[in-house]
Amino acid sequence: MTLAKVSSTSMPKIRPGLVTLSEDVIIQEEWLILHQAHGKKMQGTDVLNNVESVNIAKFIPKYKDEPFHPFFEPFRQEIEDFSRRSLDLASKVFTLFSIILELPEDYFSSRHAYASPSEDHLRYMGYHPRPLADDLKVGNTWSRAHTDFGSLTLLWSQDVAGLQIKTSSSSNPNGAGEWRYVPPVDGGIVCNVGDTLDFWSAGYLEATTHRVVRPPEDQAHLFRQGLFYFVRPGDDVDIKPAPSPLLKRLGLIGENAEEAAPVRGLQYVRERVKDYHDHNDYADMKGKKFRVGNLEIEDEAE
Repeated sequence: MTLAKVSSTSMPKIRPGLVTLSEDVIIQEEWLILHQAHGKKMQGTDVLNNVESVNIAKFIPKYKDEPFHPFFEPFRQEIEDFSRRSLDLASKVFTLFSIILELPEDYFSSRHAYASPSEDHLRYMGYHPRPLADDLKVGNTWSRAHTDFGSLTLLWSQDVAGLQIKTSSSSNPNGAGEWRYVPPVDGGIVCNVGDTLDFWSAGYLEATTHRVVRPPEDQAHLFRQGLFYFVRPGDDVDIKPAPSPLLKRLGLIGENAEEAAPVRGLQYVRERVKDYHDHNDYADMKGKKFRVGNLEIEDEAE
């Protein structure tokens, strides 16, 4: 889904070579990890990944003593303002989803409060161009197919193609989803539904399966940059089907669904992150189940 246009002046500027990373700045908390390009082999080949990223946590007291890369220090206030505005925007989407599911309007937004500790983070990401011969070895994959681990992801649209989403299998006559490119929208924001919103809605709001592939040849030589805000549930928030009258009428949840043992937001996200990043070779992950408590997804690695 693409949200309405936003002013380009409201978005922090990013550029190729944003940060030079070194081993001494790698931090273990997932939302603060600085991923260095060329650090992991892909799909059982000798091809190294081509992505680097930096994650910045919410600007709240719990994280005030966490390391902050020196490069970003002069822009701290701008980044904080952007971080807060990003969640404000996501909250409007949450309100719409609450209305659709016939829930109190703040049902989802109250579970994603900026002041509450959570694994939310702002991410700057870059994909480096890779030789065609290497891309062919990994099926032109730059980021394997997956769903996001939280509730919503906001992705600021950029011009270098490569992002694809998988359509719902229910919308295809042969029962299989199809890969489609997400075209850039000037000043637009792409919004992906993640795992936890899928769980809350008993699959009514389906998590978006997506991937990044080699751009078309006229763009394959370009550095592909990305700016994201990942919205994740509060650390202590329970993840279980919402008491939605709509979901009950559709038969997606039973009368006793609310009594199911919940999984906390922090527990699910941390275990999902660990499961995803613990694999150096993704080739054999297709179709494998990942489960935390009564929450289960199927890996989409290809």
